Amino acid sequence: METHALSIPLLSLVPFTLMLLSIAVFPLFWNHFWEKNSNKLIIAVILSIPIVIYLVTGGLWHRLYETMVFDYIPFIILLGALFTITGGIYLSGDIEAKPKINTLFMGIGAVLASFMGTTGAAMLLIRPVIQTNKEREFKVHTILFFIGIIANCGGLLTPLGDPPLFMMYLRGAPFTWFLKLTPEWFFTNTVLLILYFIIDSYYYKKEPSSSIVRDKANIRPIRLEGKMNFFWLIGVVLAVAFLNQQYLPFIEKSEYYKFIREGVIFAMAAFSLLFTPKLTRQSNNFTWEPIKEVAYLFFGIFITMVPCLLYLEVNAKSLGIAVPQQFYYYTGVLSSFLDNTPTAVTFHSLALGLGETAGNFVAGIPEELLKAISVSAVMFGSMTYIGNGPNFMVKAVAEENNIKMPSFFAYMYKFSLIILLPIFIIIQLLFI
Repeated sequence: METHALSIPLLSLVPFTLMLLSIAVFPLFWNHFWEKNSNKLIIAVILSIPIVIYLVTGGLWHRLYETMVFDYIPFIILLGALFTITGGIYLSGDIEAKPKINTLFMGIGAVLASFMGTTGAAMLLIRPVIQTNKEREFKVHTILFFIGIIANCGGLLTPLGDPPLFMMYLRGAPFTWFLKLTPEWFFTNTVLLILYFIIDSYYYKKEPSSSIVRDKANIRPIRLEGKMNFFWLIGVVLAVAFLNQQYLPFIEKSEYYKFIREGVIFAMAAFSLLFTPKLTRQSNNFTWEPIKEVAYLFFGIFITMVPCLLYLEVNAKSLGIAVPQQFYYYTGVLSSFLDNTPTAVTFHSLALGLGETAGNFVAGIPEELLKAISVSAVMFGSMTYIGNGPNFMVKAVAEENNIKMPSFFAYMYKFSLIILLPIFIIIQLLFI
């Protein structure tokens, strides 16, 4: 494999670059074409074909197979199940969309993200947040901070919080080790919540008086429907936590036994569909389009990124990546544009390859390197729409509710580069 990998040409990275450019450019110039999910799938397939041919003919088909079967399929099953289950939980009523209320939503989400996953927390809370703010004119900033806090930075305290952490857990990091990241979690989310409160207060004062009057006039008691879905949600969380070789040793006999977990997760989603009244989902404006968008786009992303990861695995050593600060920023940059899960796995492999022998080791690598990789992969996943799975889903749900979200590049220069990146740099200076 290494012989093939060493000969990987830079040309093989072009389809992935074009995939990213498609996500960024099409909504700007060909929005009508891009609105149809079928067209997204067409673009993903077209860009994937040359990579499939290259990997198969180049003797690297097994890497493509492993990526799609053991990464993409579990990824989509988990996201799809969480999307389905949380889509059956409907928060009716309408509370006043004051900055204090919105900030409370964000704070609750920052805690929930670590225990039900960033995807679960995001899909559970995005619709109530939109419902609460529907009378307000200025609400895009709320969705942007929602992505930063709930869909990403909140999920740092347990391996259930974000897929990169779960991968580190499977590689030997103790479940409770991630609680050592509490200082980074607390600092980042506290700063983001304070900034959000200040910004939301500013926009609240700019709201037309008619919007405020309408918001106050439409207050109705909160009522939660579809409560049974919390049982299915707990089932997903328990499946992710315990259905692995650490608790079921026989899974090590075959890599395909791992799909016992996916089978249970799929069953939880099926139960949700079976036992949730259709009217509840209709009230929630539930459609399958957001998860279709994620599935189609990440189909192309997972295939076209295989040569990128292979290239990195072979050449990262020659880049001189050896100290925690380098791991932090390299993991961060790639987590922003690649999916953060395979990025974290790749840098974990790189850390193993350094052959360090001194110091405190966790998951087979120096603890300070694991800390840098874990914090960076989770947080930098919020830098773009494609850094972490829930980002796209939140964006799609918001747009379904007629909230005009920034384009791919606008998200970066209007939010992540000016709000998130300075905080992440401070995190490195203080903790890494």
